[in-house]
Amino acid sequence: MQYILGPKCHDGCVLCAPENPAEDEERLIVYRGRHVFVMLNRYPYASGHLMVIPYRHVSDITELSAEESADLMAVTQLACRVLRKVSRPQGLNVGLNLGEAAGAGIGMHMHLHVVPRWSGDSNFMAVLDDVRVIPEALAETCRRLAPVFAELATCSA
Repeated sequence: MQYILGPKCHDGCVLCAPENPAEDEERLIVYRGRHVFVMLNRYPYASGHLMVIPYRHVSDITELSAEESADLMAVTQLACRVLRKVSRPQGLNVGLNLGEAAGAGIGMHMHLHVVPRWSGDSNFMAVLDDVRVIPEALAETCRRLAPVFAELATCSA
């Protein structure tokens, strides 16, 4: 509830990045690129579920410029490398849900999901009662991922 009622940056959008990077940890932003940023999903499917989000408030991938599209993909690749290093998942789901009918919970600001996966990580909890079990607090995950983003981004620059 604190997240939903907290400060918004663009017409009430919870996905818009704050102008002040000092708020990054509170907002669970782990990396800022040139045209996109990465934040932890507050309602994750798995521990370490990330979202790569354009700074510009657009609802569809077709609205991105060539530079924004290139940065979106480069930072998504970076997110995959970070998750593989930190969480050692057996696989990754990477995808977009464009529009409400496609499953976009927040359709007004497009975002790309990067979800670490392990064999057997889907269990009866989600099926029986739409409950997910996440073994680590989001703030702790944020503190573990942010420095690895900085390290790997510097290495690939």
